[in-house]
Amino acid sequence: MKNKKLNKWLWKWHFIAGLVALPFVLLLAITGGIYLFKDKYEAPKQKHIKYVEARGQAITFQEQLQIAKKAFKKQPNAMVVPMDTNQATEFISGRFNHKNSIFINPYTTKISGKISPKDSNMYTVRKLHGELLLGKFGTKIVELIASWLFVLIITGVYVFWPSEKQGLKHFFKVRFKQGKRILFRDLHTVLGFWISILLLITLAGGMPWTDVFGSSFKWVQNVTNTGFPKTWSGRGLVSEVKGDAIPLDVMVLQAKNMALEGQLSVGLPMSPKGVYTVYNETFNLNKQKRFYFDQYSGKQIFKHNWEDVGFLMRGRMWVMAFHQGQFGLWNWILMLVLTVLLAIVTIAALLSYLKRKASGKWGTPKVPAQFKVGYAILAIITVLGIIFPLFGISVLCIFIIEFFRKKKAV
Repeated sequence: MKNKKLNKWLWKWHFIAGLVALPFVLLLAITGGIYLFKDKYEAPKQKHIKYVEARGQAITFQEQLQIAKKAFKKQPNAMVVPMDTNQATEFISGRFNHKNSIFINPYTTKISGKISPKDSNMYTVRKLHGELLLGKFGTKIVELIASWLFVLIITGVYVFWPSEKQGLKHFFKVRFKQGKRILFRDLHTVLGFWISILLLITLAGGMPWTDVFGSSFKWVQNVTNTGFPKTWSGRGLVSEVKGDAIPLDVMVLQAKNMALEGQLSVGLPMSPKGVYTVYNETFNLNKQKRFYFDQYSGKQIFKHNWEDVGFLMRGRMWVMAFHQGQFGLWNWILMLVLTVLLAIVTIAALLSYLKRKASGKWGTPKVPAQFKVGYAILAIITVLGIIFPLFGISVLCIFIIEFFRKKKAV
């Protein structure tokens, strides 16, 4: 049996937090759903850049590299190996948001185009989803809302959980014939319950991108040595300077012979002592590998398999990929359905509230005056506050305000 007083207290805070978070959650659901179509939206717009007519003799990759060096402001750090004759060769400079790509037509020796993530409309959608177009301040707002969403889900499941009298049918029961308020309430609670676990996993996938939690998570990875190995990016690995460097074409041929799964790339030496890196990018994460070669002899110096990555980083990369629907069609459809259902759950909550609320009042659920939060609940709040620092700060502010409000009332 549920504690009725605790149930009312949790419902009150679920209600208040939900009311504050509602517009942001709806925005996150909509922008997240739109961003899932990023590849489908951009593919036709970039086709004339990425694909060329295979006519005549292609120039060497080494010659293409020289063209790319002249076109970039900074030295290119990687090349994506084209697997078909009609693909332009992509050279990359920078990483993440600072990444820029130049595509070279190997038959005409001309640059077929340039692509930067910042030039896409989907980049704006992503920024709206991740930071409300408000920079670092917006990122912290999204992190705060996401942190409270964990609490909303946990409290929502507790409040919704059926009594013995209600039985298992309560998990599926949507009452269509008892008025709009009841209908919207049931849509919110029943659908909300069934997407709760999936939503928790998806939220976990978004948290590593946040400022405060994300930084803390990276700190834990570094302290516990459970992130990427220091040599994952080639740090500390050097070539023995001896004679002339081998041509890029030799390394490309060697990379192709490895038959690695997914997109194949060659990391370029950034200095005379730098190394070549052959790596693949695939969301079958267990198949990701990295090989490091001396740029003068072509001899393999070192290698990494996915198993060499620390377990916290492996878990982080998995939930982040899942969050973006990158494990195949099933994952993409699942995330799209989740965004639609989350929008429905959010709108249903608002409509149910508006139907329930008396004119001129907020309609906040009442809690018995003599109710006191137990140590177990305080312990859970404390743990959540430590895991999600912005949530912890916001709860502390609420407790301080409540304390002085009650003191003033006395």
